Amino acid sequence: MMVKLKINGIEVEAQNGETILEASRRSGFDIPTLCHLQLHDMDYENRPVSCRICMVEVDEGRGSRLVPSCDTYVKEGMDISTDSRRAVNSRRTTMELMLSNHPKDCLFCDRSTNCDLQTLAHELNVRRVRYEGKRSNFGIDETSLSIVKNLDKCILCRRCESICSNVQTVDIYSAVNRGFDTVIAPAFNAPLHETECTFCGQCVSVCPTAALTEINNVDKVWNALYDEGKYVVVQTAPAVRVAVAEEFGAEPGTVSTGQMVAALRRLGFDSVFDTNWGADLTIMEEANEVLQRLNGKGRLPILTSCCPAWVKFIEHNFPDMLDVPSTCKSPHEMFGSMTKTYFAEKMNIDPKDIVVVSVMPCVAKKYESARPELTHEGHSDVDYVITTREFARMVKEAGIHYLDLAEEEFDNPLGESTGAAQIFGATGGVLEAALRTAAAWLGDESDATLDFEGVRGFEGVKEANISVAGHDLKVAAAHGLGNARRLLEAVREGSTHYDVIEIMACPGGCIAGGGQPYHHGDRGIIKKRMEATYSIDKSKKIRRSNDNPDIKKIYEEFLGEPGSHKAHELLHTHYVDRGE
Repeated sequence: MMVKLKINGIEVEAQNGETILEASRRSGFDIPTLCHLQLHDMDYENRPVSCRICMVEVDEGRGSRLVPSCDTYVKEGMDISTDSRRAVNSRRTTMELMLSNHPKDCLFCDRSTNCDLQTLAHELNVRRVRYEGKRSNFGIDETSLSIVKNLDKCILCRRCESICSNVQTVDIYSAVNRGFDTVIAPAFNAPLHETECTFCGQCVSVCPTAALTEINNVDKVWNALYDEGKYVVVQTAPAVRVAVAEEFGAEPGTVSTGQMVAALRRLGFDSVFDTNWGADLTIMEEANEVLQRLNGKGRLPILTSCCPAWVKFIEHNFPDMLDVPSTCKSPHEMFGSMTKTYFAEKMNIDPKDIVVVSVMPCVAKKYESARPELTHEGHSDVDYVITTREFARMVKEAGIHYLDLAEEEFDNPLGESTGAAQIFGATGGVLEAALRTAAAWLGDESDATLDFEGVRGFEGVKEANISVAGHDLKVAAAHGLGNARRLLEAVREGSTHYDVIEIMACPGGCIAGGGQPYHHGDRGIIKKRMEATYSIDKSKKIRRSNDNPDIKKIYEEFLGEPGSHKAHELLHTHYVDRGE
C-alpha cells in the first residue's frame, strides 16, 4: 500500500512500512547517517538509533518535531523537511559533541581521508568544536596480532556489535559500562586475544572510524626490504588483484594483476610470486583428501580449511568436530612452506635468510601466520602479512603511480596458476576448484565439470547435488559465520548430510575480507569483485589445478604425490581444541 507525503515541499509516494530515510533516498533526497548501515545481500542492517545524525523535521498537523529518519516510519500526509535549518543545526551540534570526545590525530590516523566521521564532519561544514570537557582514555589493545582496538575513537554506533552478533554469531561486542564511560567492547573490555574473536575483521570493515583497524605490519616489511642480508619474497592472494586498484581511484572490479606485480617489484621484493600457485597446490592435497574420505578413509563431510577465521571459529564452537576439516594448510601457508624448502633448495639460500611476505585480503591471516603449528624446523611458513590496504599504502608511500604501470608477469617457479586457483577468492570457489580436480581424477575432464554454478552467488548457504564421474555428491558452501554455525549444527544433529562443505568467514568470501578496500556499505562493489574473479577464471587457458605444469613439477621433483609423507609434513596441519 502506498502513502502520499511531502519531502522538502515535493509530493511523493512511499511504500507503507518504509522509514523516512528509505523513502527520502528513493525519492532522491539524501540524509546523512553514521550508525545506520544496511547491506541487503547479507541481510544485515544496523539501526540502533544511537548517533542522531539522521534527524529530520516532521510536521503531521500538530506542530513540527525532530525525529530520527532511520527509525521513523512514513505516514499519510506527513510533511518532511530533510534540510530545514533546525534539522541541519541538530546534526551539526551532534557532530560537534561527538568530536569533542574524539582524538584530534586525523593527520596520521589509519582511517584519515577514509573515515565516515571525518567525511561527514566535512559535509556538515563543521569547522570548530564549541564544547570541551572530559575525554575518554580507554587505551589501545594491540595484543591480537590481527586487530587494533582503540576505544577512544569509538562513537557508539554499534556497527561492530551488530555484524559480530547478528551476522557472524560470535557475540564479542556489547555495551560496556554506563553513562560517559559507555563503550562498545568485549565483556569487561577484555583484550581481543582473550575472547572467542575469530579475527575475521568484519567489524573492521564496518567501523566508521579507526576504533577498529588492522595491526600495521608495513614498517616490518620495509625493514625486511632494506636488510641486504635477507631475500624477501612476496605472494599475493587471488582477491587482492580484483580490489586493490580501488585504492587508486579505479572502478570496483578492475583487474590489475600486471600492475600489482610491477608495483611489488618497484617496492624492492626479490621475487614476486602468486598465492594462486599455492591455491593450486592446496587443491591437489584437498581433492586427494576428498577422494580418500569418499572411499571410507575418514569422516564425512570433509570441510575446507583455507579460511583461518573459520578454523578458529570451529576450534572454539565445535571442538567435537575437529576431525572433519581438511588438514590442509591454507594456500599462503603452503606457499610459505614451499618457499623455505623447495625454493630455498633450488636457489641455494638458507631458509633463515628468506622472508616471506603475504599480501592478503584478510586480517585473520596475520594471526594465522603466528600459529606455532605453521612452522618447519623453527621457521614460520610466513613471516609477515599485510592487507590489501597496507600494500596500497606502501605503493603510495613509494610514490608509484599504480594505474600507469606497464603490466608484468609473476616470477617462476612459484608463479604459474590456473583459473581454479583464482576463484578461491569468492564464496564457493574452493569447493568448485576441488570438484574440478576430483572429477578429472575420477576420469571426467569434460567441460561440464568446469563450471559448478550451483555453488556460486550470495545466498548464505548454497546446496547442490552434483554428479561427478558417476558419483553423486551432495555439497554445500556457506559464507558468513552465522550461516556456518547453522550448517554445522544441522550436521552435528544428523538432520542433514553432505559430502563436501566449503566455509568462508567473510560474507561474499575473501573478496569482502576485513583487509580489503572499504566498501562503506555498497554491496555492489562486492558483486563487481566477484564478477571480475570469475572473468579471470574464464580467461585462463588452464582451469584445473591438476593441469598446472609447475604443480606437476614440484610433485615430480620434491613432494612425490598428493598425500605423501613429505606432503603431510610440509603441507598439512592440525587443530586446537579451544572449547571451554
